[in-house]
Amino acid sequence: MESLREHYALTLRHWVCRLEAHHDEACRATDEVTYRVWRLFMSASVYGFQIGRHNVYQALLARPNRGDSRLPLTRADWTT
Repeated sequence: MESLREHYALTLRHWVCRLEAHHDEACRATDEVTYRVWRLFMSASVYGFQIGRHNVYQALLARPNRGDSRLPLTRADWTT
C-alpha cells in the first residue's frame, strides 16, 4: 500500500498545462464552460493534494496459488 498524493499533484499540474496548451482543441470537442470547469477542478485538486487534504492510495493485491503470490519481496525487486 502506498500513497500517490505527491505524484498526483505533479500529474494534475501536467494535465492542466496540457489542457491550457490545447484550449482551442478542447473547446471544439466540448465548450468553453466545460473547459473552464475541468481546468478549475484539476487546479483545485492540485492544491488539495499539496496541502494533504486529498490522497490517493494504491494497493498491490495478488491471488496466491497454493500460498505463493509470486510477487516481488521488496519494491526494489519490482524492476529486476
